[in-house]
Amino acid sequence: MSCTELFLLSVGLAMDAFSVALCKGLSMKRINYIGGTVMALFFGVFQAGMPLLGYFLGSRFESFISAFSHWIAFVLLGFIGSKMIWEALRGSDEDTGTSEFRLDLKELTILSVATSIDALAVGIVFAAQKTDLAVSVTMIGAVTFALSFTAIIIGSKFGSIFGNKAETAGGSILVLIGTKLLLEGLGVL
Repeated sequence: MSCTELFLLSVGLAMDAFSVALCKGLSMKRINYIGGTVMALFFGVFQAGMPLLGYFLGSRFESFISAFSHWIAFVLLGFIGSKMIWEALRGSDEDTGTSEFRLDLKELTILSVATSIDALAVGIVFAAQKTDLAVSVTMIGAVTFALSFTAIIIGSKFGSIFGNKAETAGGSILVLIGTKLLLEGLGVL
């Protein structure tokens, strides 16, 4: 696999993480660089780790992973998106003026798994093609980190302008992404 192909693959794999990071950025009323860095690191590490895991699991579990990955992503993204919508509609933090972004590591782990599960199958392809694993997972992780961090910054700009409406939109987008992944997995799209 050439460097260009690997870069394009990395960008493609990072798009789910980019979308989710954008949505999470919308929930920030002002940019939190430490929180944004931690989120981008989670997305990058999980996106790099899944192909690594897939590489070592090999084709033994490919059919199981492929059969259920769309359901897993749908449930996880639907849950987190619904939670964001609920919190935005509740609106109590904004009403009291104490709205502050908080990192929820459990939620962040769930989002990281949901956005990187498709990369597991890529690791299986890497094993079959005898791809240089170190270079591949490093590129995937770095590209995902950079795109996720950029998305968080962009999202926070709109989050500060639109407040809870942006968070509601972000949660809705997560639910829609989960639904799209499910429909693609079922062969409807």
